[in-house]
Amino acid sequence: MKQQKTLALVALFIATSVTTIPLVQNAQAEGLIPDWIKNNAAWWAEGTVDDATFLNGITFLIENGVINVSSESDSIDVDKITIGFIPVEKADELTSKAQALEKFLEKKLGVDVEVVVPTNYETIIEGMRFGHIDAAFMDTGPAWITHQRTGAEAVLAELVAGKVNYQATVWALASNDSVQSLEDTVGKKVAFTSITGSSGFVRPMGTLVSEGHVQIEGDDIVALESALVKNFESYTFAGGYKAALELLLNGNVDVAFGSDIAPQKYLELEDQLKLRPVTTIGPVPSHVFMVSSEMSNATKKALVDSLIELNYDENNSILKDLYGAEALVPTTTTMHIGDFGKLIDSLTGLDQLILDKYNKSK
Repeated sequence: MKQQKTLALVALFIATSVTTIPLVQNAQAEGLIPDWIKNNAAWWAEGTVDDATFLNGITFLIENGVINVSSESDSIDVDKITIGFIPVEKADELTSKAQALEKFLEKKLGVDVEVVVPTNYETIIEGMRFGHIDAAFMDTGPAWITHQRTGAEAVLAELVAGKVNYQATVWALASNDSVQSLEDTVGKKVAFTSITGSSGFVRPMGTLVSEGHVQIEGDDIVALESALVKNFESYTFAGGYKAALELLLNGNVDVAFGSDIAPQKYLELEDQLKLRPVTTIGPVPSHVFMVSSEMSNATKKALVDSLIELNYDENNSILKDLYGAEALVPTTTTMHIGDFGKLIDSLTGLDQLILDKYNKSK
């Protein structure tokens, strides 16, 4: 049965090869194939020639260069792939988990795979720029910056809780009806999570700037900080979702920025009922898998196809052990990060702070 399938595939390959030969080469191609092989093929199809005789004819064509069985578009053109991982303080713990992925990919791809867990994103960015790192798992902000600086592209996005993003949200007290939109937060006392927080700063502040409600006069971090002073009665970087929401509950601020699920995750039900979501601002993308701009389409496809097999039950524990993601889904930089990345660009000087945030060597 296996031999029959092989022969059927060979026959299909031959048919496909013949039909895709440019018309100007047809006469030359026909002259290259001996009559005895044409006869063998016809007789094999009729069942009057055995499989061995037919395969001998195919072997003759391959050995004499009439049929090229190699396919550049389907073959990996490197001997080694180096993959970077999101910087963490306890690199040793992640490295052991990453090695399971390393072994899996080596088996699937047939090439050497090396995992690298640096202490900062600058190492990954420079590695991609100079060809020392071929691909990497990355947070959204650093991924956008890497794309801007090196041309690297997102090819996969992590699926968490069935979604590839979560919603940035404006929160106010249920008893306060003075804030009905994101624009209404201008001039109020506000609590951000941190200056690099995706839903707690980048999405709300970036949207205010991009929609023209806040102006930044300058092109550095000082200009951004000046805009905060000018456009809010007061602002606080609380340090996290829970701290920002507690400032709101205690009456210290009028608004807290964060994620759509922050109250139910960090607050008791009694306190959750004291809050209301003013509006959702937009999605914050999940982690992505980036590949170098220098990676060939063939290698990229093989790598992506192998990583998608981590979604299968028999391999899924490898993926979940890394970052807790349920699955990896195909994407592009523009589709997954594009709009969010533009918000980062609008907040002057923020790119370097985002990279510094993940610097675990400090």
